[in-house]
Amino acid sequence: MKLFSALYDRVLSWTKHPKADWLLGLISFTESVIFPIPPDVMLAPMAMTQPQRAWRLAALTTLCSVAGGALGYLLGYWAYDAAVLPMVEALGYQDKLARVSDWFTEYGIWIVFIAGFSPIPYKLFTVTAGVMQMMFLPFIIASAVSRGLRFYLVAWLLKTGGPAMALKLRRYVDFIGWSVVVVAVLGYFIYQWVN
Repeated sequence: MKLFSALYDRVLSWTKHPKADWLLGLISFTESVIFPIPPDVMLAPMAMTQPQRAWRLAALTTLCSVAGGALGYLLGYWAYDAAVLPMVEALGYQDKLARVSDWFTEYGIWIVFIAGFSPIPYKLFTVTAGVMQMMFLPFIIASAVSRGLRFYLVAWLLKTGGPAMALKLRRYVDFIGWSVVVVAVLGYFIYQWVN
C-alpha cells in the first residue's frame, strides 16, 4: 500500500507553495503550544528541495518555535486553571503533565534544553515551565539554544542531501513509514505488557 509515498508527495507540493514559509512559521509557533505535528515535517522537505534556503528556514523555524514556547509559558503561568488544565484533561495528558512536573523539579532548566532538542512533545514543557514559574529568561535561552540546535541540524542534514536525496527518499518512504508504524505498535504492546 502506497500511503506514505502519497503523503510524501503532498508534503513536497506544500513546500513549493508561495505561502510555504508562512505555513512553516505557523506550524513552528503552534507546535510549541498545542499543535501535535512537529515543524520538522515541513522544515525537512523544504531544506531538502531548497538547499540554498536551508539556514533561513531553520532560523524561521527556531524563532517561531521559541515565540510559541513563550506563549505556552505565559499560558501556564497566568491561565493554568482557566485554560490549560481543562485542555490537559480533555487530551488525557494529566499523567504526562505530572511526570513533566517531576522532571522540572529534579532537573530544572536542563529539562527544557533536553525537551527542546528531543522528539518529546515540547508543548508539555513550555506550559509546565510557566506552571512551575521557572525564570523566564533562562527558559527562553534554553529554548532558543535547544530548538536552534535541532532545527539547524535537520536543515544541515537535508541540505547536504539536497534534491537527489528527495528522489532516493521517495523510493523508500513507504517501507520507512510502515516500519515506523510496526515499531510503534510493537512498542505500545511491549509497554502495556511490561506495566
